[in-house]
Amino acid sequence: MKSLIEPKRTNTILYCRNWQATVDFYRDQLGLPVVFANDWFVEFELTSTSFLSIANAARATIEAVHGQGITLTWQVDDVAASKARLAAQGIATTPIQHKWQAQVCYCTDPEGHRLELWAPEPTN
Repeated sequence: MKSLIEPKRTNTILYCRNWQATVDFYRDQLGLPVVFANDWFVEFELTSTSFLSIANAARATIEAVHGQGITLTWQVDDVAASKARLAAQGIATTPIQHKWQAQVCYCTDPEGHRLELWAPEPTN
């Protein structure tokens, strides 16, 4: 069955009370490139067709959910290396776990949104 829609680009928007701290986290600690910014909305590029935006909930018509019910799941090449780079930036992560035939670890942004970094388990 063909999909009813065929997205060309995706953008997840997080509405945040801790807007500036959350923007700083993604820009300064994770090093994501900013592709658009104004005084209440910042868009970061994850890949050429995938973006993450941080909106100031005080200026938006949508309420912040304070990180509840949201996990950003990002596949990376090497979970251990990603975990080490996060630690070097002072970002706490969980220990690496093995589930779903993958290695995973988690951290949270200042608003409380959970980030899952994962990579397929190495095959021998």
